[in-house]
Amino acid sequence: MKNSKTENDTNFIVFLGTGGARIVVAKQLRATGGMWFSINNTNFLIDPGPGSLVRITSSKYHLDPTKLDAILLSHKHIDHSNDTNIMIEAITTGGTIKRGKLFCSKDAIDGEDAVVLHYLRDFLEQIIPLSEGATYHVGNIKFTTPIRHHHAGEVYGFLFNAGKIKISYIADTKYFPDLVKIYKSDLVIINVIRLKHSELEHLSIEDVKNIVRETKPKTAILTHFGMTVLKAKPWELAETLTQETGIKIIAARDGMKYNLNELDK
Repeated sequence: MKNSKTENDTNFIVFLGTGGARIVVAKQLRATGGMWFSINNTNFLIDPGPGSLVRITSSKYHLDPTKLDAILLSHKHIDHSNDTNIMIEAITTGGTIKRGKLFCSKDAIDGEDAVVLHYLRDFLEQIIPLSEGATYHVGNIKFTTPIRHHHAGEVYGFLFNAGKIKISYIADTKYFPDLVKIYKSDLVIINVIRLKHSELEHLSIEDVKNIVRETKPKTAILTHFGMTVLKAKPWELAETLTQETGIKIIAARDGMKYNLNELDK
């Protein structure tokens, strides 16, 4: 019989930052370090924005960047990718140990606005360009990038197969109908910048309501908040959405740890 405490300790997500959009990022009203996943003895970091390394090394959960198996970038915008280079340094102990993978869009490694510095690229075991509809493996986890998002640049969300559970991450995008078809999962993590719908290519709280009602996850976690969402108190918005949809919705907090066993409660 497995020890439940051990499972709790090894299968979790830490939200290193929950801020998004230019003003929130520039003023660091919420941190912007991305998300650390530890699942099935596999560790990976999604979207290491400004301050990611600091948030990792100062975390009370004793996160160790040299234990990361991979970095996943949904896209190259600075609030998602700023700390990519320093994280490559940290993962590889300054390039002294060749290890780790980077999964990223082609425009993050090609062209004048490439994110990854050339001298760091050989530090990693592999750099894997993402493409629509492809399947990838990191450690014991399989994931797909099911569709290109409607957002500036080349943007992908992730759908993870972690054994008995599926986890989806809906990165920056405007709403489009296919979102609710392809991101059905037990746990859905949604970037929500806007309180109300606008012409900007970002999801709003109303979009979140539609997504949750259609995908019917066990739990939804909201993150990557813009100024309008912060002013409206995301924890209160999440409580209202929970009441309206009948599905547990959580507003992530900086430094929050979510144990995946919570999905069964």
